[in-house]
Amino acid sequence: MPRPRADRDQGGDTASPAPPAVDASWVSAHGGAGATTFAAALGGTDAGQDWPDIAQGQPGRVLLLARTNATGLRAASQALDALRTVRHPSGVDLLALVLVADAPGRLPLELTRRVRVLRSAARTFHIPWIPEWRVGEPAAKVPKAVRELAAILPPVRPTPKDGQ
Repeated sequence: MPRPRADRDQGGDTASPAPPAVDASWVSAHGGAGATTFAAALGGTDAGQDWPDIAQGQPGRVLLLARTNATGLRAASQALDALRTVRHPSGVDLLALVLVADAPGRLPLELTRRVRVLRSAARTFHIPWIPEWRVGEPAAKVPKAVRELAAILPPVRPTPKDGQ
């Protein structure tokens, strides 16, 4: 489940091409959910496993990511519960839950049932397995679900300069 930013260590590689200017934060419900990959591919802020730090200028609009394995879906449920019970920083607003395939193929029935429950709680995008992303390459063909997700991302609004 995402945690307050103060608990996060400040390491990490930040060298990558500049993604589009998007006014949203990608938050991983658990390690390996894909915040870095999605921020690089679609723009926005990679908040890792932390809720965004609004005071530090991170966007409060959140895309919550989770893998479609049992652990990922459980973590997504816990994060959604934290949002529902207002156990998150002020100013955080969920745009969507993004469920990322943990393997190619169909989900087992047990996991499909869990996904249905999560979909009833939040706007949800189910991103299929993208083999190229596994090895850090751009997708040869972007899946429809990724294009639909990109379409809801709010662009960064220019701030007026002083005196203008």
